[in-house]
Amino acid sequence: MDGRQPGKRCPASPRFLSLNPKKCGVDAMSKASSKGTGPQAFRIEHDSMGELRVPAQALWGAQTQRAVDNFPVSGQRMPRGFIRALGLVKGAAAGVNAELGHLPKPIAKAIAQAAAEVAEGAHDAQFPIDVYQTGSGTSSNMNANEVIATLANRSGTTGQVAVHPNDHVNQGQSSNDVIPTALRVAAVLAAHEQLLPALAHLRTVIERKGRSLRKVVKTGRTHLMDAMPLTFEQEFGTWSAQLASAEDRLGDSLKRLRRLPLGGTAIGTGINADPRFGERVAKALKQGTGFKFESAANKFEGLAAQDDAVEVSGQLNALAVALIKIANDLRWMNAGPLAGLGEIELPALQPGSSIMPGKVNPVIPEATVMACAQVIGHHTAITVAGQTGNFQLNVTLPLIAVNLLEGMGLLANVSRLLADSAIEGLTVREDRVAEALARNPILVTALNPIIGYEKAAAIAKRAYKEKRPVLEIAMEDSGLDEAELRRLLDPKALTAGGIHAGGSGAGG
Repeated sequence: MDGRQPGKRCPASPRFLSLNPKKCGVDAMSKASSKGTGPQAFRIEHDSMGELRVPAQALWGAQTQRAVDNFPVSGQRMPRGFIRALGLVKGAAAGVNAELGHLPKPIAKAIAQAAAEVAEGAHDAQFPIDVYQTGSGTSSNMNANEVIATLANRSGTTGQVAVHPNDHVNQGQSSNDVIPTALRVAAVLAAHEQLLPALAHLRTVIERKGRSLRKVVKTGRTHLMDAMPLTFEQEFGTWSAQLASAEDRLGDSLKRLRRLPLGGTAIGTGINADPRFGERVAKALKQGTGFKFESAANKFEGLAAQDDAVEVSGQLNALAVALIKIANDLRWMNAGPLAGLGEIELPALQPGSSIMPGKVNPVIPEATVMACAQVIGHHTAITVAGQTGNFQLNVTLPLIAVNLLEGMGLLANVSRLLADSAIEGLTVREDRVAEALARNPILVTALNPIIGYEKAAAIAKRAYKEKRPVLEIAMEDSGLDEAELRRLLDPKALTAGGIHAGGSGAGG
């Protein structure tokens, strides 16, 4: 899934199940490298808290390793989209720091090249930290700094100067402004590159299928009970309109998510950062990605509050609701084939039962409902996370980032599945639809203006009781001739709305 790659998990072992902090987080790559290398499987690194062992082949350093050891929570790593965004931010920052005279150009170039490799996904295995880490995402920021510094040093293009994770890669930055910036960059890219195109595709398929069925009239339903007729095109048009509204709402909320707080550093004041830094990096990201990133006017807000992320999550929540409505409509129309509505047949994708031969279930709508339920749950988590902006910093940033990206990926994927594996290939059982429509007692609504509500209701009840078409009963009881009744009770004409025979409207 593009929106969020599944995280690598610790091996299912007694050590992981007991959450041993010294064992769980060791990367599988490091374990593999230890074979045949004896005591050289690990190297010794140190930080301000002392020495510790780091896998010999790892590009990360001491701070990353401490986080690996300290957070054996889920075995789930930060997603690909977020790592990509970290690489983009670090690369843009290095270029701007060189422009502003804060980094030597050879060092900045080496950092930018290493950051580009990270953004492109060449080193994802070097990002082993659990999602459930320090709430500011400091561990992930240092992970990026250490990996990029190592790669830059290995490039051999920095002269006699060793690239330092903090002094060079993190120049003018703090975890507190890098992580909320990467969160926003990742979410904007996922929305524009994955989700919005998927919604547009689904809408196109729905509208094309609707046009092909514009002449097919069916029974409408309110309260899950028979109601006035409509065409399949009108019914499918509801879904298309829902998706168009969802696109508009999401697009509007993304305007606020594009405001980047980089340059605010630790708490929003911008201490240790060039005053021009944030605006220049936002411009570089805009040029590099093609999306309209801008520097946030108030950096304090971007660090302390994640209201814009909560807003976008709310739009994902609303979209999930819309997709569930579409999926459930498909399930209802497909129900049967004999004892249900049986209006359509969805493509048969796989056997539906291990014990009932020939049973085929609506698996794509079911998968859609489950994915959307997960997104709705994510929104609840993001809502709670958004409340944890204590004073100058929100401390649930990794969770917000992961849930936004996973939500966008899930919605993008099920939208394409609905389009290509359900709606594109569905067929309408026109004989079944026509039979039900002819016997729909609600058609007498069209006679209200001429014979009155009570007489029309009596015809409807008799037609239902005798299981006969409304037209037949109306010919016997209404006093109107057959030609007039056929005109008034024409289901296709009734789908056009308006007042028939100069009468009053209908209730629901």
